[in-house]
Amino acid sequence: MSGLLDLLNSPMGKQLISGVAGQTKQPENKTAEVLSMAMPLLMGAMKRNTATPGGAQGLMNALSSKHDGSILGNLSGLLGGGVNQSVMDDGAGILGHVLGSKQPQVENALSAKAGMDAGSVSQIMKIAAPILLGYLGQQTRQQNISSPDALSGLLGGLMGGTKTANKQQSLIESFLDSDGDGSVIDDLAGMVLSGNGKKKGGIGSLLGGLFGK
Repeated sequence: MSGLLDLLNSPMGKQLISGVAGQTKQPENKTAEVLSMAMPLLMGAMKRNTATPGGAQGLMNALSSKHDGSILGNLSGLLGGGVNQSVMDDGAGILGHVLGSKQPQVENALSAKAGMDAGSVSQIMKIAAPILLGYLGQQTRQQNISSPDALSGLLGGLMGGTKTANKQQSLIESFLDSDGDGSVIDDLAGMVLSGNGKKKGGIGSLLGGLFGK
């Protein structure tokens, strides 16, 4: 099973990057950088949400119905002619559910890290979120995932099953909740944007560990 960052290097991932870049009028390299940070963060947030029975069942329901993977069948059509509003609205709903009130902080933090305006980052994430859920839905069907525990295992596997990947997962969880208060996304903008050298160095090394930069 390929991990998320392997997915971005696949033909489908390259199609996604190219299409999203065209949609947002942003360079492909910057679009790829935003996606390489945003998608593991979204996956990590989903994995945390599956720690509760209700969260796990809610995601299972979404993956077995609306987000069953069918969106992946015509990515060129989806991205080639301009993403329609219903997909953007769906993405906005997913982001609101997964990131909650921390969404603007996440977008601002990724904006600062990638050197792209927050509006474009937001648009990239709205397009990517339904595609990411579609990919999850496809994987749940292919692997006959039918229980919340198995779903959590799938999410962990997509983030990597090796010790290194497990370390990345723990780093992502630290990133998601820096002060341990249980919030899905916590202090993200402050960690990246703060002038405090310790915090800035911390997030820089964390992202470096995750994305090899």
